[in-house]
Formats: sequence, C-alpha cells, structure tokens
Amino acid sequence: MTTKKLTFEACVETPEEALAAQNNGAHRIELCSDLAQDGLTPSVELTNACVKKLKIPIMAMVRPRGGNFVYSETEIQQMEREIEFFKQSGVAGVVFGLLTSEGKIDIENTKRLTRLAFPLEVTFHKAIDYSGDVFKSFQELNEIDGITRVLTSGGMDTAWNGREVLRQMQEMPGRKIKIIAAGKVLPENRTQIAEFTGIAELHGKRIVYKAT
Repeated sequence: MTTKKLTFEACVETPEEALAAQNNGAHRIELCSDLAQDGLTPSVELTNACVKKLKIPIMAMVRPRGGNFVYSETEIQQMEREIEFFKQSGVAGVVFGLLTSEGKIDIENTKRLTRLAFPLEVTFHKAIDYSGDVFKSFQELNEIDGITRVLTSGGMDTAWNGREVLRQMQEMPGRKIKIIAAGKVLPENRTQIAEFTGIAELHGKRIVYKAT
C-alpha cells in the first residue's frame, strides 16, 4: 500500500485550518468546534464558511456537549436539528457516536440519527473506543444500514497502539463499513499504520502537517 492510495482526513475547527489542510494534501475534512473538548458541533457560520471555501468533502461533527456519549432525549433532539441543518448546508456527511450507560452502542438512537441523515455519509466516531468491547461494537454497527465509516483507534490511546485490533476489524468477515484509523496519526507514521492494518483512511489533527 502506498500513500497514493491513502485518504487523509484532517480534523479542524476554523476556516483557516481547513484551507491549510486542503493545501497540504488532506483529502477530506472533519469540521468541529472546540477541539479542546475533542470536537463539538460546528456553528452555522463556521460550516457555511468552510463549505464556501473548500473543494474537498466536509464531514460535520454532531456532538452537543463534551464529556461522555450517553445522551438524553433532549440532546438527541438537538442532534436531529443539527443534522437537518447539515443536510441543507452542502457538507458531505455527519459524524456522531452514541453509547448506553452500560457502555454499549446505543443501537436505536444510532439508527434514528442515521436514518435522518440519509443521503449524507455517516461516520460513527471514537465513542466506539469507550465501549466495553470495541470489536463487538464494530460488529453491531455493521448491522446498521447507512453507516459509512467508523473512526477508531482500536480502543487504545493511539492508532499505533491499537493496531492489532484495527487490523482485526479491517479483516472482519462480512465487514461493510470502512474504518478510519485515528489517534496521533502523523505524517511520520501514517503510512506505517496503513501498511500494518490494511486501513486506507486515516484521520488526525496533524495528519498533513510536519512536526515542528
């Protein structure tokens, strides 16, 4: 596998960062606000500015608050309103993740939001890494129609440390969902991670920037 076959998704929170990532070779953007809280839903203004400026696809975060991924009905309704906006905004897709208080995938509400998001692409984000069994959670997500990708570090703190699980997920029989490897993915290690895991899509805040 060579870098020519890889897809680099850059996580950004400003139009300036988005443009810089595009200019540095990113193939796709994950657009968030407040990366200090690992990314929340971007504002209408931020979304519109990036849609206007960028030529590459934008995946918009749908996350109403920081903290855990167990959401109340009121929060899920807020997420629905945000998805409705994104469907009209010109982004390529949305990114969200929901768990139950038992640390399992919130199947019903994930289906609910995925159905609403259609025809947008849907990424289930790193909430999966906080579930009790990452591989089982991935199997469950593969049974939900409409999920395009799962963003994960294999349940570990970095993609490299989770590489064995990532490879197992990539090689899972009957896999329908694409995997995006995430977690400290940098220009210095992105090809190594891809070659070990077989995963061609990689994500990071600094994925297209050289370390300084």
